[in-house]
Amino acid sequence: MAKYIPVIGMEIHAELKTQSKMFCSCLNESEFQKEPNIHICPVCTGQPGALPTTNKQAILFVQKVGVALHCRINDWSKFDRKNYFYPDLPKGYQISQYDKPLVEMGYLDIDDARIGITRIHMEEDTAKSQHIQETGETLIDFNRSGLPLMELVTEPDITSGEQAKKFCQKLQRILRYLNVSYADMEKGQMRCEANISLYQEGEARLSGTKVEVKNLNSFRSVERAIVYEIERQTQALEHGEKIAQETRGWNDVQQKTISQRIKESAHDYRYFPEPDIPPMEFSLEYKEILQKSLPELPEEKKRRFIEQMSLTDEQAEILTNDKDLASYFENSMSELDEKILSKEFLGDYQKAKKRL
Repeated sequence: MAKYIPVIGMEIHAELKTQSKMFCSCLNESEFQKEPNIHICPVCTGQPGALPTTNKQAILFVQKVGVALHCRINDWSKFDRKNYFYPDLPKGYQISQYDKPLVEMGYLDIDDARIGITRIHMEEDTAKSQHIQETGETLIDFNRSGLPLMELVTEPDITSGEQAKKFCQKLQRILRYLNVSYADMEKGQMRCEANISLYQEGEARLSGTKVEVKNLNSFRSVERAIVYEIERQTQALEHGEKIAQETRGWNDVQQKTISQRIKESAHDYRYFPEPDIPPMEFSLEYKEILQKSLPELPEEKKRRFIEQMSLTDEQAEILTNDKDLASYFENSMSELDEKILSKEFLGDYQKAKKRL
């Protein structure tokens, strides 16, 4: 029996917690606003003649994430139009970035593996479709349209569903420590997609056909969808079937992926430079200030807890997994013995988790 080896890359979107939307002054409160179509204007609803203006805070947030992930902050960047038709895309195109993203070439270490980061770019979010089962209608809520959306694309360095899950979890912690995103997957503030292909021993590593899996709204779904897709593709190849380059959705009820559409290529989107937004340039001085503005990140805090407080790796991992939890622990220390406090605190924390 031939052995097939998985090659996995992730595409992760995160809504940024800015005060206003990406290209207009409407409030960024879609996740907290239950009434539809409240925070909208001619720009984010795609009215003719409306002109976008760039949200500087969103640009800064993406670059902070880039610095935290050891990326290169590009000296020059621009926006592009990504053209496609969908009911929740009011302009018929999305303002995104193509060949000149804000951030490139970084990495994030997961256990003993280094996962390369190809790029991090900025774009606007779409509106939200709401399907009414009773009437068969589909309604559009434009509160989310135009929210600042960060997209991170990894290199195809991930080799398993478990590793992909750990990558997403670690990225979520970093986003929260940087205070740039709530990154709550249940609310759609962080959305993960996996690109999975298989190659046979003796073949070129990237020779397999790539399948994209969407609708991964939890870390458990990320892991299970990848495990399922590896098994599905393996069975297909062993029976002499060809893998179609397509987009599949994850059905959490059935615990399987379902074909949705043929996967588009870059040329299908007809990218071209956004004519209404000028290119951006960033000086060396600006990037140095950016580098110094970062707070203590999860791995740094974990290392300090282990070295200065004599905690075990597991204890430090639990304490630093949540930014607020870590801060509460540090503020509670006072003159108490760290070991006693950590044992009592972690005991209470584990009991609280069981109750939840």
